[in-house]
Amino acid sequence: MASQKKIPMRKCVATGEMKPKKEMIRIVRSKEGEVSIDPTGKKSGRGAYLSLNKEAVLLAKKKNTLANHLGSKIEDSIYEELLQLIEKGNL
Repeated sequence: MASQKKIPMRKCVATGEMKPKKEMIRIVRSKEGEVSIDPTGKKSGRGAYLSLNKEAVLLAKKKNTLANHLGSKIEDSIYEELLQLIEKGNL
């Protein structure tokens, strides 16, 4: 009897939706306080997940949810990079 493989679920910090980990992008803050986008989901540090859609990124920017979750200031360049990655579909 083959059992179904468990799909890891993560919660979007902007929308509050639970989605499979592969349908989300991780933003990570390292111990040094550097914030970066983690497409692999394997970098060490404090992570927060965002849904792969423009609305979630814009909502996170508007409500400042990433900064609250990561405890660090988020540069506008991070949001711009996220929007570019979503538009290109490179994830």
